[in-house]
Amino acid sequence: MGTTLRTTATLLAGALALGGCATKGFVRKGLDAQAAALQAERSERIAGDEKLAADLASLRNDLNAMRTEFGAKIAAVEEGLQFALPVHFAFDDATVRPEDTAALDRFAEIVSKHYAGATVTIEGFADPAGSSAYNKRLSTSRAEAVSAYLMQKGIQAQLKTVGYGETRQVVQGAKKDDPGAELNRRVVFVIESPAAGKPIAAMDAGTQSVK
Repeated sequence: MGTTLRTTATLLAGALALGGCATKGFVRKGLDAQAAALQAERSERIAGDEKLAADLASLRNDLNAMRTEFGAKIAAVEEGLQFALPVHFAFDDATVRPEDTAALDRFAEIVSKHYAGATVTIEGFADPAGSSAYNKRLSTSRAEAVSAYLMQKGIQAQLKTVGYGETRQVVQGAKKDDPGAELNRRVVFVIESPAAGKPIAAMDAGTQSVK
């Protein structure tokens, strides 16, 4: 009887010891899994930060190239970014000129690369020759002509058009063949980015802030 009790006690002690080892092993595996998950999350965060930095650097380079190559003026506005490109029109005409297509092509590339899915509003303007009603229609036609061209180029954005007629003149009162009249016959682009960080990144690249 004493031998049986000793044997049972020994087996019980062994079982408890094995159970303790199993518990420690389970806890150790759980800790290892947590450590691996934390390390993976950290690596993913670092990779995300590096990609963001690379994207911002690429955006800055592209915006600076637009300024250097085409004399673009880029400003931060409440809606997002405002692009004033050297895209102008002949008097009483809404046709996109061949000499302006290179700037539009580059603009389409930058929007598709950095602002895919954003809303781009194309604002058309006219010089003060003619009635206000006519100039509004003409400026709208200019915005629509540019929109059609960008869509033909496959721009990855939602395009809206609006005509402001003879308002916001660059050279006050200049019309027809007056010096500076061509600057009043233009389009301006406003990018309403779905990614809030992009306008900030562009401002870092040296844009002006417009209120």
